Amino acid sequence: MKPDASTSAAPARGVGGPLQSSEPVRVAPAPSAAVVLLEEAADLLVVRRDFRAALQTCERAWRSLADDAPPDDAAGVSLEVKCSLCVVGIQALAEMDRWQQVLSWVLQYYQVPEKLPPKVLELCVLLYSKMQEPGAVLEVASAWLQDADNQGLPEYRDLAALHLQRVLLPLGCLSEAEELVVGSAAFSEEQRLGTLQAISTARQQQKHEQHGPEDQKLNQEGSFSHKLLSLLMLLRRLWDSAVSHCLSLPFKKSLLAALILCLLVVKFDPASPSSLPFICKLAQIFHWIRAAMFSPLHQLRAHD
Repeated sequence: MKPDASTSAAPARGVGGPLQSSEPVRVAPAPSAAVVLLEEAADLLVVRRDFRAALQTCERAWRSLADDAPPDDAAGVSLEVKCSLCVVGIQALAEMDRWQQVLSWVLQYYQVPEKLPPKVLELCVLLYSKMQEPGAVLEVASAWLQDADNQGLPEYRDLAALHLQRVLLPLGCLSEAEELVVGSAAFSEEQRLGTLQAISTARQQQKHEQHGPEDQKLNQEGSFSHKLLSLLMLLRRLWDSAVSHCLSLPFKKSLLAALILCLLVVKFDPASPSSLPFICKLAQIFHWIRAAMFSPLHQLRAHD
């Protein structure tokens, strides 16, 4: 049986209706190797939780991007893929407790801090500030914020505020913080006034902490001097009391006390013939002292 002519002449119909010759045939482009590796790395990170394999897959994807230079129309897609690879790599390093290597790992692909994507820089600042090491990202974030091209990005304001709160103020870089707030148009007037007030409070607290040890040292020195003066005054009173007591004793008792003192201090033998001249000399000195103390001229001066 021959087919009907009308039937053979009818155009072929698909599921979506007849195909017109004027409609272009659109074929979805095959995903690049970097995109495939990005999806694999995300699966390893989130689903399988194989962080080492996820990091290695990100590095393979970076090498693939370096080998296959994208055309001009795919440059934007390539930038997004690079940023996503960095995000996955940062999370993998953090999960493996290798967060100290995050900054160097990222910079090996972007070369200079000014070229970092805003999302990548934000993750670095949050990570290092959370680990109490904001100083590690200080230079990188400052260089990124000072770049003229980055200042026109919509993410600049949020990153400037994040850098101020998480890096500059915790590190005590008050001059840099004040320069950023005053010289940047990213902050509103209300934000600028509030931040300057916080900087002023932090500066006063910093000065108080610096002068605290000095004041404490001065107080300690003053307390020591006061104690030393009190001790010297006490010793003087004891000396005056001892001298007055010795002068009030009779001559024989004073001589006996002196001899006993010499026995204790000088440790000489009174029975030794060599000690006789010393004893005689000591007795003569006591006679002179007694004669001077009880002479009429001395008594007259004492009465005056």
